[in-house]
Amino acid sequence: MPDRTTAPQAHGLRTIPAVADTHAFVTARDLHRRYGRGAFETIALQHATCTIAPGDRIALVGRSGSGKSTLLHLLGGLDTPTSGTLTWPALGARATLRPTQVAFVFQMPSLLPALSVIENIELPLLLGQTDAATARRAATTALAQMDLAALADQLPEELSGGQAQRVAVARALAYRPRLILADEPTGQLDRPTAQQLFDVLLAALDGTATALVIATHDS
Repeated sequence: MPDRTTAPQAHGLRTIPAVADTHAFVTARDLHRRYGRGAFETIALQHATCTIAPGDRIALVGRSGSGKSTLLHLLGGLDTPTSGTLTWPALGARATLRPTQVAFVFQMPSLLPALSVIENIELPLLLGQTDAATARRAATTALAQMDLAALADQLPEELSGGQAQRVAVARALAYRPRLILADEPTGQLDRPTAQQLFDVLLAALDGTATALVIATHDS
């Protein structure tokens, strides 16, 4: 496997201060992530130091294999660094991050095929112990934000690629997370559809303290 050592560039990602910021959503110091050992070792990420604060809008840009996805997975608690320090001062313990504090949007929509659009959006809320009526209201609001209200009862197989990815974004927005991590969310979309998704997402977050980190090839 290739040795992936070129660091991604972050637009809006700030270097952490010498004193920890108790209001920061994430602080990371000198993160490294390696897989395998010896001749089979792959360096996925090294020397990543940053902080994510409320309201941040960050574009993480770099070539394939530069460590963007690895960094997002670490920041969201999906993976553990090989070395370095990673904390979530304003969010709490790693075990409590999902599904209510941190939301992920992946390159593929990852919708459950047996559930309707609105049921897919409700699911994280229900898993987080939100009552059914509140979950339905939140899902309906998120659908409206993404201009998808007319598709509420559709199945994922009935959606276009752009519609499915907007549903995935609506699912992330529904429970009002404090941090959204989006890994190449427009990688499978044409440019006009991708631009529309970004425009709607940023509009939905306008005026909120939710932080957004997007990994993308599109500078």
